[in-house]
Amino acid sequence: MSRDEKTALVIGGSRGIGRAIALRLARSGFDIWLGYYSNHEAAAAVGAEVESLGRLCLPLSFDISNYEQTRESLEDRANETPPDAVVFCAGIARDNLLVWMTKDEWDTVLSTNLDGFYNVIHSILFPMLRVKRGRIVVISSISGQIGHGGQVNYSASKAGLIGAAKALAREVGRKHILVNVVAPGVIETDMTAGLNKGEILPLIPLNRFGMPEDVAALVDFLCTEENMYIHGQVIGVNGGMAM
Repeated sequence: MSRDEKTALVIGGSRGIGRAIALRLARSGFDIWLGYYSNHEAAAAVGAEVESLGRLCLPLSFDISNYEQTRESLEDRANETPPDAVVFCAGIARDNLLVWMTKDEWDTVLSTNLDGFYNVIHSILFPMLRVKRGRIVVISSISGQIGHGGQVNYSASKAGLIGAAKALAREVGRKHILVNVVAPGVIETDMTAGLNKGEILPLIPLNRFGMPEDVAALVDFLCTEENMYIHGQVIGVNGGMAM
């Protein structure tokens, strides 16, 4: 591929923050590999929006917690065309106090949010190393930075992503692959719709909740900026809720 043809793999790209990231990267000239689980209607809608921006969109439906499904969906494609950018934005929450948390609630969140990272990155990393270029952006959470009661499983998975990304950054930096973490705060998405925002808003110095586009703008910068010396960093998009 010539350098005016760029590809971005966006995992969890059919809704919310992932959707905003896919559209923002498409506006920056990336063709999109749109990874999603099962919401075909939402993925098709994002694909139509991407193509309306003049870019190609390849929808890829698979379960990131399943290593074989993930490898079969990504490995051959990445070997043929190593992605220029990879954004790991998948994540689920099964909130409960730890004393009441079931083993399934723990396992489901960790297998999707953390095992999914291994499954995706392991499937595409060697081709990126081969061409010695690329950007990897991992979407963590403020919950992974400061922890939240009722989210021990979610906080553990998101903190784990921070540690994994920092270690990966040390491994691949010399191959010109930049790895960074974006940690959103309370963003207006389906995942946060049930929160008691009246209690949360006073904790945010900017006095507003974030929008998916706030996160997408930073991800786009990390994936496109040529003068880039940011590597192995965790950057919060939280309105000052965590400093």
